[in-house]
Amino acid sequence: MTTRSRRGISVTDVTQAAVFAALIAVLGLPGTITIGSSGVPITLQTMGVMLAGAILGPRKGTLSVAIFMVLALVGLPILAGGRNGLTALSSPTAGFFIGFLPSALLIGLATAALMPRYRLVWGFVINVVGGMGVIYLCGTLGLMIRSDMTFFAALATNGPFVIGDVVKAAVTAIVAQQVHRGYPGLIDPILLRGKASDSPS
Repeated sequence: MTTRSRRGISVTDVTQAAVFAALIAVLGLPGTITIGSSGVPITLQTMGVMLAGAILGPRKGTLSVAIFMVLALVGLPILAGGRNGLTALSSPTAGFFIGFLPSALLIGLATAALMPRYRLVWGFVINVVGGMGVIYLCGTLGLMIRSDMTFFAALATNGPFVIGDVVKAAVTAIVAQQVHRGYPGLIDPILLRGKASDSPS
């Protein structure tokens, strides 16, 4: 039985986080497709964020996204379309980039509450709420600030992305289920009060 959760982040944890940071960067290689006048791009990197939270959990998943964001902010062109973090922050779509971090954290926390058994339907719901809801909310607020849009006008810019993001959430849940089945213990479970009381003492 490992005690890494009480001692902090191990070398293995950092390695796994770095691998997923690289995965998020790689998912930006296909580039972007921009729809509408808002400048919000379609990118696979949001699925990378979902995968990080769903497979690595709140600590390692958030760390992986943080590593990716720091590398982007120091100037590496690893965001989809060859952009870096500073370019993203200076654009009206800055909120979507900022939303990566809380998205991974929320997905990781909620997924840890499911463990030790990953349930596909609940995993999908978590990915939709954390991967779509959080990023959409952050992006909407960013558009309101940078583009002087009303809340509903900014929120409506997310419409064209919903179907694709639902597919990403579903694919993430399927992949996460298979990974956790083959490699149990990647995420330390968070025992909720009701869940803990149901477990045998």
